[in-house]
Amino acid sequence: MSNEDITLTAGEAEVRVSPANGGRISGLRIGSLELLRQGPRYGCFPMVPWCGRIRDGRFLDGGTVRQMPLNSPPHAIHGTARDGAWRTARVSADEAVITYELTDPWPYPGRVTQVVALTEDALTLTMSVEAYGDSFPAQLGWHPWFNRNLDGADVRLDFAPAWQEERGADHLPTGNRTDPRPGPWDDCFGMPGGVDVTLTWPDRLELKVASREEWVVVYDEQAEAVCVEPQTGPPNGLNTLPRLVTPLEPLEASTTWSWRRL
Repeated sequence: MSNEDITLTAGEAEVRVSPANGGRISGLRIGSLELLRQGPRYGCFPMVPWCGRIRDGRFLDGGTVRQMPLNSPPHAIHGTARDGAWRTARVSADEAVITYELTDPWPYPGRVTQVVALTEDALTLTMSVEAYGDSFPAQLGWHPWFNRNLDGADVRLDFAPAWQEERGADHLPTGNRTDPRPGPWDDCFGMPGGVDVTLTWPDRLELKVASREEWVVVYDEQAEAVCVEPQTGPPNGLNTLPRLVTPLEPLEASTTWSWRRL
């Protein structure tokens, strides 16, 4: 199938999926409200096969040091799949399945599959990473850019993490955990019971971002948008908390965004 943009609808909800532009969700409209910041770099892109920054772009696989391109010097950031073209495997009125073949500069062959499923009051994104041959460490997650302002109302964030990863001057976790601190944030938080973050645009819309995963990065230092990023491990996690993908055991995670009008 082609990799042209896909539009899914359910009730007043509409989702646009852009396989050719990194497999991202390029729009999420509830009635007249566009929830995601528009533009080719924004929307909501998949972070895979790693999330956030890798220190100096290097990670250790057994005794082998792997070097990724420094696309956010001095680090590598957000994986490779957001820069590639995905392919459409299957589409219905309210669900799309898209795939991405892991290739250079990622050194291990494999496939990423993302399922986008829409209902009238929720969007569920499910992603899996499969290894074709050799096992490899990986992470996956999502990086949505939610519009800070909807129809004149600025967003409020509400969440209760168990801890905050202390952030060093290089923007990477130091390995220490602290009590959650006030924003603004470009920080990773731990939520052992699962990610549960509420975004509220007063008198407009309430949106809950949920995932069974326990890691979430919140980035709200930009004037136009706030990011709430569920992921399977912390930044630099290929080094500090690797999850091994084997031919028999893929890595899979999902996030559900549910909303209601206010």
